[in-house]
Amino acid sequence: MLQAVGIISEYNPFHNGHSYMLNQAKEATGADVSVALMSGNWLQRGEPAAYDKWQRTKAALLGGVDLVIELPLCSAVQPSHLFAKGAVDLAAQMKCRWLAFGAEHPQMDYQQLIDHQPDNPESFKKFDRPYASIFQDYLYDQTGIRLNQPNDILGFGYAKANFDAGKPLQLVPLQRVGSQHDDVQIDHQGAIASASAIRQAIHDDDLGDLERVVPESTLAMIHHDRMMTWDDFWPFLRFELVENPVEKLHQIYQMTEGIEYRLKRAAIKAESFAEFLHLVKTKRYTYTRIQRLCTYVLLHAVSNDMLQTDRYVRLLGFNSKGQHYLNQIKGDLAVPLITKVNDDVVADTIQMDFRGGMLTQMINGQSQDFYRHPIIIE
Repeated sequence: MLQAVGIISEYNPFHNGHSYMLNQAKEATGADVSVALMSGNWLQRGEPAAYDKWQRTKAALLGGVDLVIELPLCSAVQPSHLFAKGAVDLAAQMKCRWLAFGAEHPQMDYQQLIDHQPDNPESFKKFDRPYASIFQDYLYDQTGIRLNQPNDILGFGYAKANFDAGKPLQLVPLQRVGSQHDDVQIDHQGAIASASAIRQAIHDDDLGDLERVVPESTLAMIHHDRMMTWDDFWPFLRFELVENPVEKLHQIYQMTEGIEYRLKRAAIKAESFAEFLHLVKTKRYTYTRIQRLCTYVLLHAVSNDMLQTDRYVRLLGFNSKGQHYLNQIKGDLAVPLITKVNDDVVADTIQMDFRGGMLTQMINGQSQDFYRHPIIIE
């Protein structure tokens, strides 16, 4: 029986740091198979993926991943605790034995943090600071553990979701190496750079250092395919915000505290997405939260869309080892396995993924769901 390690990923794009972590995950666990649970065309921080899910799947498979499953959009574009819950649930559905992830402090005592969560988190929601920073300060006061690094925060989310689900997965935190998560420049010496720095280099058409920090499969994708950014989607977002009345905007998922008025005013004034973000930003609303709201606006997403409980497994690609593992588990899957999309599948199952994919298709011209089949790497 093959044993699998799950890796929650965005691969935006797949780079040497991801390759290193993949190898470390297999070495630490002894897993036979790696299963990437990858966000599709829209990402956790409320951003469009730089390359579409099929382009990134191919690069990941050529980079050594065995099986790629799409993390549904209703989990992928969420605050960290809901993102983590959806990803952990999907890893458990895929019968993964382990869940490996990078962390700034892999020795962190997640259970201590879980045991000291506030009884009533709603009680310290304030309007002068983001909820996350207040929550982190509370945990620090209770435990002495400082939870303020992006991958540590996600690691805690995975641990909490796994604990709440009855611990179906063995967690394997791995030490992050190389650049910081949000570094925006490639180190001229090292072989590992952050995805943010790689995207910035592509945006600036400064590709000289890329072959040091990404595998050949990603380099080929960068040279062949066009990178997408929020600037591509800004005209559509601006139209939605200007054209729709505030009453309709208020119905959008997580549209609270009257921010729809602020979004509408900013959209009328701003000439670019960067200017728009600057006009909307407050101490209470982080850039990430604003971007997620903008994604929900583009998707016309309401609570029923984003808080779905029905799950499924959308297969994006595999190699021979991944195919062997899939054949091993598919008879025991408790949710539908989707390999082909038609009108009924869209209407009944993947409505949000389809909406997100149509937005991407409007930019890159490539169908994201209809007529697409899992990528097979022999």
